[in-house]
Amino acid sequence: MSAVAASPSGGNPPPMNPAVQYREIMAECQRLMQKIAELEVDRNEHVLVEDTLKPLDPSRRAFRLVGEVLVERSVAEVLPSVTANKENVSLLYEN
Repeated sequence: MSAVAASPSGGNPPPMNPAVQYREIMAECQRLMQKIAELEVDRNEHVLVEDTLKPLDPSRRAFRLVGEVLVERSVAEVLPSVTANKENVSLLYEN
């Protein structure tokens, strides 16, 4: 064995081919763009639900999906959590 060979436990990794680096960076950009689009759709859905619930009677029944369980609540109970979730998604989307 040569003294020049890099040990698996340390040292610098071998230099990557620029084409491989470019593909990896482009793949990462694509994943980030998909996540941003997903957050935008999520935010728009929250806005739509919030706008739908605001004019309703606070004692009216509303259904909310928590995890994989559909829960029955009142509009007064659901609206604050939808608003808070919308604000959190908006903060994440904007940053």
